[in-house]
Amino acid sequence: MPASVLPTDRRFRQGGWLFLGTLLVFFLSSLLLYGIYASSRLGDVQSSVPLPNSFLTSTVLLLGISALVHWSTRSVRRSKRFLTASLLAFSAIAAVAFMAIQYVAMLGLLGGPAMQGGTGKGVAGMVVVLAFLHALHVAGGVIALGIVSVRSMLGKYDHERHWPVDFAAQYWHFLDLVWLCMLATFVATTGGFSGITL
Repeated sequence: MPASVLPTDRRFRQGGWLFLGTLLVFFLSSLLLYGIYASSRLGDVQSSVPLPNSFLTSTVLLLGISALVHWSTRSVRRSKRFLTASLLAFSAIAAVAFMAIQYVAMLGLLGGPAMQGGTGKGVAGMVVVLAFLHALHVAGGVIALGIVSVRSMLGKYDHERHWPVDFAAQYWHFLDLVWLCMLATFVATTGGFSGITL
């Protein structure tokens, strides 16, 4: 591996951290605005609409995706090209399943009683908007996982050069953290999950 390649990798890593930092500011400000609005509507009956239980299923799936992508960072360091590509490809497929579950959950919220009127419509609508924004970032991650998977299969990464695989793992850990924060905020400002008492 030529030494001239390494500074380029370092710049890409720095760019990745800058990208994650800007996304963090975006999601934190969105959650703050949602929290302010939703807390002003806590007494409204329609704001206490239950969240879809499929949000819990999708959360488990998202954590599993993150674990698979993290595992791929270990396998690429051992130059296990096929295992790395397989883990990344399976992660991308699981991420598509995550988006499908989220889509059904959001349709349920949009067609539910909270959207029939009153100020609760705003809270449920904002839950859907925030979940949709997160799902858009997951969609970007699916594309990235597909690209990194194919490039891994082609032998573009090895034990010395693997920053794209590392960044994919960091991105998914970031998505996990954002979703867990969003879910906790949703539970605190809505009716929680139907049939589940915390």
